[in-house]
Amino acid sequence: MRVIAKKILRDFWLNHADCEQQLKSWYKEADKAKWTNFNELKIDYPSASILSDNRVCFNIKGNSYRLIVRVNFDYQMMWIRFIGTHAEYDKIDANKI
Repeated sequence: MRVIAKKILRDFWLNHADCEQQLKSWYKEADKAKWTNFNELKIDYPSASILSDNRVCFNIKGNSYRLIVRVNFDYQMMWIRFIGTHAEYDKIDANKI
């Protein structure tokens, strides 16, 4: 999958250094993945939550942070829509961001 845009993750881990390795690992795994549907994604990330409008919420660093991406399996692309703490996550509508 092509992940757009790594810069969002990089900017986040510069402010939250405790999750740098986890975000780098997630990016590397997602970038190499060839998922064709949500079921295949859930095999690799069973704790990921499938949201509406092709969005997925990943738990990062033992559920300390949340990462929301929008997925297009046909084009093998993921767009980062949100990365933040639980408190920040609670303030957004994850299905519409």
